[in-house]
Amino acid sequence: MSSIPISQEGYTLMKKELESLKRQRPEVSEAIRLAREEGDLRENGGYHAARERQGMMEARIGFIEGRIARYNVIDMKAVGGEKVCFGATVELEDVESGDKRRYTVLGPDETGFCKGSVSVLSPVGQAILGKTVGDEVVIMVPRGRVEYEVLSIEFNGPAFAPAD
Repeated sequence: MSSIPISQEGYTLMKKELESLKRQRPEVSEAIRLAREEGDLRENGGYHAARERQGMMEARIGFIEGRIARYNVIDMKAVGGEKVCFGATVELEDVESGDKRRYTVLGPDETGFCKGSVSVLSPVGQAILGKTVGDEVVIMVPRGRVEYEVLSIEFNGPAFAPAD
């Protein structure tokens, strides 16, 4: 069982999502019960919608519970250095076009929470890990091979503030 990196903020958001989903269970069960009372289940749209919602919700709960046990929670205030690693904010420049991109390297389960982030497990994340300022890196993207230069590496602490 391999560990999955996640920031403290991302971990907090995943725990909150899990708690919220668990709190919704009685509501969904009640919707199923009420729809069942309407009669014929074969053509009962409300029943089928409630059952689908329940299935998706339970799948997400199972997913999160399985992941939480594997999380390696990383304090973003404690990371730093000269090389790209988890928690780094990296500025890259496309060598050919001069376009610049800025990414914060985070765990795969939290990149949706933080705009401008990239998963440490994604092709981009994997390609830039361990690089230093001035290094060139080749990344395969849907349009083909793109060469970037690492312009800067920063460690800014928490990548995002969890919503309360």
